[in-house]
Amino acid sequence: QTPLNIAAELEENGVKILGTSTKSIAFAEDRELFRQKMIELGIRQTDGATVFSMEEAVKVAGQTGYPVMVRPSFVLGGRGMEVIYDEQMLLKYAKEAIQVSPEHPMLIDRFLENATECEVDALCDGEETFVAAVMEHIEHAGIHSGDSACTIPSRTIKAEHLKTIDEWTKKIAKELKVRGLINIQFAICEDKVYILEANPRASRTVPVVSKTIGIPLARIATLLMLGKKLSDFPELIHRKLPYVSVKEAVFPFNMFPEVDPVLGPEMRATGEVMGIDLDFGLAFYKAQEAAGTKLPVEGTVLVTVADADKEELFPLAARLSKMGFKILATDNTRRFLKGKGVEATPIKKMHEGRPNIADAIRNKEISLIINTPVGRLSARDDSYIRMLAIQYKIPYVTTIAAARATADGIDSVKRKQSQPRSLQEYHALLIKGGADAAS
Repeated sequence: QTPLNIAAELEENGVKILGTSTKSIAFAEDRELFRQKMIELGIRQTDGATVFSMEEAVKVAGQTGYPVMVRPSFVLGGRGMEVIYDEQMLLKYAKEAIQVSPEHPMLIDRFLENATECEVDALCDGEETFVAAVMEHIEHAGIHSGDSACTIPSRTIKAEHLKTIDEWTKKIAKELKVRGLINIQFAICEDKVYILEANPRASRTVPVVSKTIGIPLARIATLLMLGKKLSDFPELIHRKLPYVSVKEAVFPFNMFPEVDPVLGPEMRATGEVMGIDLDFGLAFYKAQEAAGTKLPVEGTVLVTVADADKEELFPLAARLSKMGFKILATDNTRRFLKGKGVEATPIKKMHEGRPNIADAIRNKEISLIINTPVGRLSARDDSYIRMLAIQYKIPYVTTIAAARATADGIDSVKRKQSQPRSLQEYHALLIKGGADAAS
C-alpha cells in the first residue's frame, strides 16, 4: 500500500515510476473516482458515497439503507472499518473513530449481508490480461480479506459468476492500463456479482497463487513492468487444478491474551500459511495445523451461537455428533438443538454458576469451540470464551462458515489418508491434466 500512496510524490520529484501509471493508481485509490469509473464500465457495485460531514453521513446511510460499511478513505488493512447497523451507531463511530471532516472524508457503502466474497490476482501488460486465480473466501463478506481463509479453486461460485468475474477483471485492468499485477475483490450476494475494490499492485495472496498454479507471477509481473508482453510468456495458460489449495491467516492473539479474537473488517492477521491436498477437507486441515491449530478428530465440542446462526448450526451439530463428538451447548442453543433432534449436554455460562464454560476450558474438557459473537445488543459478553480458548490453546471458530469448513477438514482426515507430496509433485499432476489425481 505504501508505494501506491507515495508514487505521485515520487513522480513529482523526478523519479521514474515503472508499471501502472500514477493516474491509474489515483483512480483505484480514490473511492469516488473509482465509483464513477465503474459506472462508466457498467460494472455493478454497492450503493454508497464519500461524505465530508456528519449530516452527509446520516443522509447517505439513510438513503443506502442499514447495515452499511463505513471506513476512512486511503487506509491500509481495513483500519477503522466497521459495519454500522443504525443511525445512533453511525454518529458514535463518526465522532469517536475518525472525526469525519473535509480533510478526512468517510466512505459509506451498503453492506452485503451473507455474501460470498472472492478475490482475483491477475497480470496485465496494459492491453491483455491473464487471470491467475479466483480465490473463494471461506468467511462471508465483512471479514477482512487478509483474515479470511480462502480456497483455490472456488468451491461454490457458479460458472456464470466466474465468467462475469473474469470479464470484469479484464475490463478493469485494461481500463486502468495496469502493467504488472492487480488484485480485485468481488462479492456475490442474492445471485449477483458486485465489485468491492481494485488494487493495482501485488497482493499478499500472490505467493499462494504462484505456488498453487506453478507460475512465478511476481517475476513475470516485474518483466511486464519493464516492457515485456503477456505473449512473451507461453507458460501463462489455464489448467484445471486436480488438487485444492487453502490459504489460512495467522493471528498474533496468543501474544495478546486479553484481546477478543473475533474477526471483522479491520485486518488482524500477521502472516499466512497454505495447505494443499487432493480434496478441500484435507487441504483445510493442513492449513489449520500450519497456522498452529491442530483440529481434533474426537472429543467434546462446545457450541454457543447467536440466535441468527442457530438454523445454520443445526446440520453442523448433527454432523459433528454423527462423527462421534460429544456436544456441549449453552441453554438456548441446547434447547434449539433438542427441538431439532440433536442431543447436547447442557453447560452453564460464567454468570450462571459453576461448573461453567470457563471451568471446562481450564480443565481441558473441551476439544473444539464453535462460538459466534452474540453482538452489541446482548446483555452478556461472551468474549471470555474466545479469550480463554486462546490462553488454553483450544481450537475455536467464530463464524458458521469457518465451522463448516472445520467439519469438512475433520471428516476428511478421519476418512482419508493424506499422502505427503512436494509442490513439484502437485505441479506434475497439474501439467499431466490431473490424470493421476485419484491414484
